[in-house]
Amino acid sequence: MKWHYLRGTARAYLMSITFWFGLAFLMGWQNGVVNRQHFWSSFVDLLGMAGLRGFGLALWAPPIFYLVGKYLNLSKNRWTYVLLFVLGAVPFVLMHSGIQWVLNPPYDDVQQKYLGRSFHSYLENIRTGFADQSFIYIAMVVAAHAYEYFKRLRREEREKYEYQQALIASELQALKMQLRPHFLFNTLNGIATLVDADSKKARAMIVKLSDLLRTALDRDGADLVSLQDELKFVKEYLDLEKMRFGSRLKIEWLIPPTTRGLLVPQMILQPLVENAIRHGVSSAREGGWVEVAATQKDGTLEIQVRNSVGGKMPSGTGVGLRNTETRLKYLYSGDASLHLTVSEDRIATASLILPALSAQPASLGKFHGQTVA
Repeated sequence: MKWHYLRGTARAYLMSITFWFGLAFLMGWQNGVVNRQHFWSSFVDLLGMAGLRGFGLALWAPPIFYLVGKYLNLSKNRWTYVLLFVLGAVPFVLMHSGIQWVLNPPYDDVQQKYLGRSFHSYLENIRTGFADQSFIYIAMVVAAHAYEYFKRLRREEREKYEYQQALIASELQALKMQLRPHFLFNTLNGIATLVDADSKKARAMIVKLSDLLRTALDRDGADLVSLQDELKFVKEYLDLEKMRFGSRLKIEWLIPPTTRGLLVPQMILQPLVENAIRHGVSSAREGGWVEVAATQKDGTLEIQVRNSVGGKMPSGTGVGLRNTETRLKYLYSGDASLHLTVSEDRIATASLILPALSAQPASLGKFHGQTVA
């Protein structure tokens, strides 16, 4: 902590010396201190003069910036605060004049020589320079307030951004925790319907469900995964539903190899597929079909989950789909969308449009063009 403080102080003085030396050098150059006939000697004199004047002013900038930063909270009492810094001009002029008196002894233009220092010459320094020094003091105080204002504004923006990120992360985690019990409840409800009718198949489904849950629990907390990994999880879920519905359920995958390495939100497809099963094969005696397709175009990835509609036409959205829409809003800030449509020929389509973000190239799987009867 002490080393950090010393390093910060050294950096502040280095910046102050650099600024005031540069300003003093430019002012000396402007005033014609450099003599063309004796360029190098006059240039060295200019450097020495700029160094002395710049050093005298550079001493005060860091303390003034420090005091403004420390006592800025007192600005709520406006008049007291202003009076405090106005009165600060008096010691500044006295001390700065004293430093200049020590560093630059009085010079007599007539005799062209330096005179001895005296109390009278010190007072003369104050008389001839207090207006310029007061202006410099005011400029330092104003600059310190501007610096402190922007520093606090930047800190507030950073804290606000960090708070928003933490809030979004916690809400996303809550959505995930909401989605998994919802998915588990619906799956167990499906298994319960088979316990009496086909206990052997029900036991096999329980084993399959345990494998699926193990896969879900083994996933890390990343919000985005590759499409290949997401499809693997969805396929395991559909395998479970295939055991439940048998030949009544037909599944088709149309996934180009070029899309498998793109990133998608974790567990984003399972609610769409679950919705397709619920409004499709689950509601039709003759069974139904589900198709999962992906296309990449113009920097976007579109994933479609299509299904035949059985029974009543679906209306509204369930927990899983509302959850999906909310996650898209948080993760992509309006750059992703979910659209649900039902055509007149009773085909429902859930279109998920995402930015095409690349991940590591995925290995070729068995989703492309596969039809499961």
